[in-house]
Amino acid sequence: MTGHLDGNALAGPLREIFAVDLTAAIGTCAHCRARGPLAEATVYTHAPGEVARCTRCGEVVLRLVHGPDRTWLDLRGLLNVEIRPPA
Repeated sequence: MTGHLDGNALAGPLREIFAVDLTAAIGTCAHCRARGPLAEATVYTHAPGEVARCTRCGEVVLRLVHGPDRTWLDLRGLLNVEIRPPA
């Protein structure tokens, strides 16, 4: 017994998280540590995708790019995202 599973063990838990409205989630900016709902981020849409910036320091916190057969989500500008499940 190895004591661990592969990434497929995350399928159920991730499906639950990504089925909720993430704009209500609280993000923490990796640059300035400001916390707030993703809905309050400054979003630019005139690029190949969407870019969200921290309202306090202006650093990029999220990038979302759509391709013809896939989507890329870059959250490296966030230290964490706090998600509350629906009631």
